[in-house]
Amino acid sequence: MNAPARPPRRLESYVCGSWTLGAKEGPALLDAATGDPVAYVDSSGLDFAAVLEHGRRAAGPKLRAMSFHDRAGMLKALGLALMAMKEEFYAESFRTGATRPDGWVDIEGGIGTMLTFASKGRRELPNSRVLTDGDVELLSKDNSFSAQHIYSPLQGVAVHINAYNFPVWGMLEKIAPTLLAGVPCVVKPASQTAYLTELVVRRIIETGILPEGALQLICGSVGDLLDHVTGQDAVTFTGSAWTGRKLKSHPAIVANSVRFTMEADSLNAAILGPDAVAGTPEFDLFVKEVAREMTSKAGQKCTAIRRVIAPRAQLEALTAALRDRLGKTALGLPDAEGTRMGPLASYEQRNEVRDRIRELQAVAEIVAGDPDAVTLRSGDAAKGAYLNPVLLCADRPFAAAAVHEVEAFGPVATLLPYDDLGEATELARMGKGSLVSSVFTDDKRVVEEVVLGVAPFHGRVMIGNRLSAKSSTGHGSPLAGLVHGGPGRAGGGEEMGGMRGVRHYMQRTAVQGAPRMLSAVTGRWIEGADTQQGVHPFRKSLAELQIGDQLVTATRVVTLEDVEHFAQFTGDTFYAHMDAEAAKANPFFDDRVAHGYLIASFAAGLFVEPNPGPVLANYGVDNLRFLTPVYFGDSLQVRLTCKEINPRANAEHGEVRWDSQITNQHGAVVAQYDVLTMVAKVWPPVAG
Repeated sequence: MNAPARPPRRLESYVCGSWTLGAKEGPALLDAATGDPVAYVDSSGLDFAAVLEHGRRAAGPKLRAMSFHDRAGMLKALGLALMAMKEEFYAESFRTGATRPDGWVDIEGGIGTMLTFASKGRRELPNSRVLTDGDVELLSKDNSFSAQHIYSPLQGVAVHINAYNFPVWGMLEKIAPTLLAGVPCVVKPASQTAYLTELVVRRIIETGILPEGALQLICGSVGDLLDHVTGQDAVTFTGSAWTGRKLKSHPAIVANSVRFTMEADSLNAAILGPDAVAGTPEFDLFVKEVAREMTSKAGQKCTAIRRVIAPRAQLEALTAALRDRLGKTALGLPDAEGTRMGPLASYEQRNEVRDRIRELQAVAEIVAGDPDAVTLRSGDAAKGAYLNPVLLCADRPFAAAAVHEVEAFGPVATLLPYDDLGEATELARMGKGSLVSSVFTDDKRVVEEVVLGVAPFHGRVMIGNRLSAKSSTGHGSPLAGLVHGGPGRAGGGEEMGGMRGVRHYMQRTAVQGAPRMLSAVTGRWIEGADTQQGVHPFRKSLAELQIGDQLVTATRVVTLEDVEHFAQFTGDTFYAHMDAEAAKANPFFDDRVAHGYLIASFAAGLFVEPNPGPVLANYGVDNLRFLTPVYFGDSLQVRLTCKEINPRANAEHGEVRWDSQITNQHGAVVAQYDVLTMVAKVWPPVAG
C-alpha cells in the first residue's frame, strides 16, 4: 500500500505574517514511490528584502526581550505540541520515500532535538538575556577596572537553507538553537520534499507559540534574498559543496562578512580494526552498522558510510557478510509491511546516483547489487525512484582517486582494504574532511592510534565496541549535544553541540569598566561591585533577595583537636594532617595542616542560618579551590555574597549562586568557591 493519491496542492510560503502563493504554479513535486504529483512549488513574486526586514523588526525585539529560560520554555511547548501531531507528519513523510523508521529519525528525531535544546537551555543557561563567557579579567591592581566577555543575540535573521533528505530534522535542529539564542529564522527547504516542511511549519504557526516573524518559510527559490543580508544576519547551508561554495562567495555575504555555516558532501569512513576478525563481536557489529548506514533513508544521509576500510585479510569474509545482509534488504513502498528500504527522493536523485556509481566503477568493481536492475517487494519499479543497495570494492585504494572524491548519495559504499593501521588512518584522511568516521575494535592501542589520527579530519568519531553495543546511537546519528559538521570537504562548519550551537547566533564582546558597571550589564555580582548588608541573606526569598546581598561572618579558630577529631571521624588520616615531620618535608607546607573539607565545613557552620526559611536546599559547590594552608591557631572568616539569581519558570523556587570567600586572620584567601542553593520565590509559602 501507499498513501492514497490526492490532488496536488500549491505550496505556500509563510512570509511577512501571511501564507503567500508564488506568482506561478511552479514545477511539480512527485511522490518518490509512485511518481504521482504531490505539490507544486514556486516563490516568484515574493519581496525577499521585506521578508528579512519583517523578521528583524517584528520578531527580533520580542525574542531578545525574553530570557534564555523563557525561550527554552517556548521551545519545550512547541516540541510537545509537534510531538502530539506526529502521525500527520508520518503520513506525509511516506511520500518522500521514507519508511516509518526513516521518518522516526526525521520527525521524532527533529522534535527530540528541539526538546533537548529546550531542556539544556533551562539547565545550562542563566535565566537572563546575557550570557557570560569565561572569568572576569582583572585589569587594575585596585580592582577598579575589569573586563568580562559576554554573548548577546545578533540583531538580524538566520537564513537556513536545507537539504531534501531531512525535511523536518534539518529545519528543527537549526531553528532550535537559533531561537534559543533570540534570533528569528527564515527557512528555505529543498524543493523536492518541501511539502513536508511546509506542513510542519503550518502546524507551528497555528500553535501561536512563537512570536510573529520568529519563523518564516520560503517554498521555492530564495530569489534575491541573499542580496539583502547584513553583518547582523547569519546564513547556514546544507547540501552540495559546489552550491555551498557558490553561496559562500555571494557578494553580499563577502562584503558584509555574514556568518556562513556550511555542511556539505562527506565521504564518511568506517574502519574495521585489525583485531576485529570474523567471529568477533566487533566484526558482526561492523557488518550490521555498514548495512544499516547504506540502507537507512536509502543511503541519503550526510553521515552515511561511503568508504568501508577493512584489513585485507578480512576482505573476503566481510564482502560475503555484507553481500548476504544487503541481499535481504526488502525494497518497496515506504508504508508497506515488510519494507526495509524505500525509494530515493526523486528520479533525478536516482539517476544521479547511477551516474556516480559509473564513475566509481572506473576504479572499483561491484561486488553486491546491480544499479540497473531493481528487485522490489512492493511498488512499481517504473514509477518509483527505487535502487537496490550497491557495494563496490577498490582493491588498490590508494590509486582509486574517485572513491575519495565522488559521493554517490544513495545506498552505495566501497570496500577499501588496508595492510597496516597506518594505511587505514591515511585512507580515512583521504576523504579530505568528513562529518563522521567510526572505528570498530576491542584493542585500546588501535583505538588510540585511529582516533588521534583521524580526529583532525572529522567532526565526530564513533567507537564501535562490544561494551557499548546495546547503548550506542551508531555511526550515522547526529545528536543535539554533540557537534555536527566537519572540516575541509565537509564544509568547515559546525552545528548543534549543545549550547555551543546557541553561541553561533550570538556576538561575543569584551566589556570593560568598573565592576559595578559590569555587574549591571551581566546581572552577576563580581568582585568590586556593590554589596548590601543587613538581614541575613538566607532569610530572604527570591522576591526580596538582590544581587550583592552579603554576609560577613564571625570568626572561628582551628585547633589541633578539630583536625584530629575530623581525621578520626572521617577516616581521612592523610600524613599532611597527622604527621608534623612528614608535613614539613612537603614543599607546600610548614607544618601539619587542616583538611580542606574541614575548612569548607567550618565555613558552612559560620554562614548558614539554621532556622526553617526560604533556602530550601544546598545542591552543590562549583570551582572549589584551597589557596592558602590553614595551620593550628589560624582564624577563619567567611564573606558570602549573592552572585546570581535564576528563578525557575513554573516552579515555586529558583537557583541562587553565592560567592563564598574564606580568609584567615591575615586577610589571605584560604578558599574560594560558589555555593549553589534552591531558594523559594516567596516566604512563607502561599497556602493552597
